[in-house]
Amino acid sequence: MRKGFPGLSLMVQEALKRDPMYWHLFVFRGRGGGLTKVIWHDGQGACLFTKKMERGRFFRSSAADGTVVVTPAQLGYLLEGIDWRIPQKTWLLISTES
Repeated sequence: MRKGFPGLSLMVQEALKRDPMYWHLFVFRGRGGGLTKVIWHDGQGACLFTKKMERGRFFRSSAADGTVVVTPAQLGYLLEGIDWRIPQKTWLLISTES
């Protein structure tokens, strides 16, 4: 996950055969699941959003061709570290009180 917008855009073009400047969001998950990057073009310029999980990990979907189309609600779950098929957090809150 060392790539920035140029590298991720190239992946979108070559691997997914899509245009990264077409107003779609493209979400990339790190190998360990603790980091995700979202790229999109808003009509004026390229945008890159990065989120690193302090606890838990980002859900990984299994798709034959490497692409999954998600709804805005599913994207919200994804960015919260929640599996939208079974909506629950991937980490547990541990109380420090005795």
